[in-house]
Amino acid sequence: MIVTTKKLFEAAYGKYAIGAYNINNLEQAMGLFQGNLDSQAPFILQISKGARSYTNKLMLEALIRGADEVFPEAIFAVHLDHGDEETAMDCINSGFYSSVMIDASHAPFDENIAITKRVVDAAHAKGIVVEAELGQLGGVEEDISVDEADAKLTNPVEAKEFVERSGCDSLACAIGTSHGAFKFTGTQGLHFDVLANIQKNLPGFPLVMHGSSSVPQEEVARINDAGGKMLGAKGVDADQFKRAAELGVTKINIDTDGRLVWTRVHREFFRDKPENFDLRPPGKIFMAAYAEFIAAKNVKLGSAGQLENVRKLVG
Repeated sequence: MIVTTKKLFEAAYGKYAIGAYNINNLEQAMGLFQGNLDSQAPFILQISKGARSYTNKLMLEALIRGADEVFPEAIFAVHLDHGDEETAMDCINSGFYSSVMIDASHAPFDENIAITKRVVDAAHAKGIVVEAELGQLGGVEEDISVDEADAKLTNPVEAKEFVERSGCDSLACAIGTSHGAFKFTGTQGLHFDVLANIQKNLPGFPLVMHGSSSVPQEEVARINDAGGKMLGAKGVDADQFKRAAELGVTKINIDTDGRLVWTRVHREFFRDKPENFDLRPPGKIFMAAYAEFIAAKNVKLGSAGQLENVRKLVG
């Protein structure tokens, strides 16, 4: 069942966070749906601008419609991740997405508000909710590339004004995370003081953490043992998700970790079976491994076991 994030966030606020997982293909979709049902968790399926152009946006949308029929018990939102204004408007007009993100965080404050408000007005007219971003995360992920020197934490005072003027439904905050597999180079961590001040200025308002993959060291080690070169990869401590949820974070974005699982499975499979040329055996291994990963991540997020509670809210 495809729903908007509004009811999901109402159920989660202050108690747990909902996993927002990016997909690009069939194998990711199958593992994602199975893992969320195994852990009885609502979830947010994210499609990036890059995923929409990987094959064709209609192919990806058809795949998700199919998954909705194959897994009728699932409750999830379909969300555009990191959209520019053109892409966000295209998704709104498609009639398929229940949520879109407009990321104009690179623009000056007033321009960010103006762009966001245009998207909000168009989305709300069709019953679609909008996530916006204030502050900038560093790192690289698909079309997003921000040098660490240019990364900027969200200003809690500006956050209140931004939400009031733009009319957005949730706010992605920069609190120390970054995109990609190399999030931290030393002992840096999340700025919970900044997050607490944002929540204080926006009580009850849904906040979002981007760049929150944990980059499990076991996955990195196995990738490297199978010929990879990911030295120094480090992510967010998943044990910090609960504290973030208590401070108003209702959505946590996880993309890199899924790519690591895919890379580990395929590197190990073809290392151990160099004679194989069939894509299906490693695909089946990945779907099962990704489902297991999703279920475990939902436990850390606190969303595991919440599916029936959400079902009552959405009818």
